[in-house]
Amino acid sequence: MNLKVLLLLTITITYYEGAAQPRAKGIEEKVQQLTDITAKKSVIPLNINKFKEYVKSPPRDYSFVVMFTAMAPARRCAICQHVNDEYLLVANSFRFSAAYNNKLFFGIVDFDEGSDIFQMLRLNTAPVIMHFPAKGKPKPADTMDFERAGIHAEAIAKWIQDRTDVQIRVFRSPNYSAAVAFSTLFIILAGFLYIRRNNLEFLYNKQLWAVCAVFFCFAMVSGQMWNQIRGPPFFHRTKTGPVYINGGSHGQFVLESYIVAILNGAVVVGMILMIEAAGGVKNHDLTRTLAEGKRRRFQSVVGLILVCVFFSLLLSVFRAKTQGYPYSFLFK
Repeated sequence: MNLKVLLLLTITITYYEGAAQPRAKGIEEKVQQLTDITAKKSVIPLNINKFKEYVKSPPRDYSFVVMFTAMAPARRCAICQHVNDEYLLVANSFRFSAAYNNKLFFGIVDFDEGSDIFQMLRLNTAPVIMHFPAKGKPKPADTMDFERAGIHAEAIAKWIQDRTDVQIRVFRSPNYSAAVAFSTLFIILAGFLYIRRNNLEFLYNKQLWAVCAVFFCFAMVSGQMWNQIRGPPFFHRTKTGPVYINGGSHGQFVLESYIVAILNGAVVVGMILMIEAAGGVKNHDLTRTLAEGKRRRFQSVVGLILVCVFFSLLLSVFRAKTQGYPYSFLFK
């Protein structure tokens, strides 16, 4: 009896060892193939067969970050090219860094070459960056939120670190355009001040500094600093046409910030016209002629129209971006 049990146990162990060997070999083979492809291309192009084999099918002990995009000009995806460049920069930085290992791979799926994959994952927009973990299915947090995180390479690397614990240091090629522009501006200003060195009274002009301060406020209020940090696209092109206003409260387009700055500027001009029509800030009691009175009334009406029209447009933009705001009943 003991001999039969021992024989049965030996056969069982031999069977499981034989079944485990092909599984381990499958992982090693897949990792080796991915490593060989990555040695040539940092981002692996994926079709439906490669996606099922390397990303979806077990066994798998590595993570896969995949960008779903639509690069064809006919798709009119203006943001896709910019996101692709930043994504490629992250993949190249990881490939040639000391932190490179075979536990993380980068892939890309183009809609024209992998529409079946889009249908499989129920994706109806592009670009999308998803993380497929080594174990388990992707969670909602495994899809990158561009509106919150941004589309810069640094933001993508930070999101990958949060999902995989792999720290990627982004290596950008030196960009001297900002330094050249700043140096050129400094030289021009220095030359202008040197030429006017005997007459620098304009530096004490209050109106000049007031105008500069107002333009600086317009730039900051409209979100120019956010644009510099997050790097949003200029605008978004869809099948129904271009979109200039981002529908979310956590994002904006570059053109949208220009629109907001112009609207704020028009409101300020309207306020200045009404203040000047009323006699200025000091409000001196001046003897006015009939012609001057008509001019001031016309000026006040123009200022009032500017404030009402352009402030209502600002409220419309606010409503489009923040539909769930508690004060939304004011716009109905």
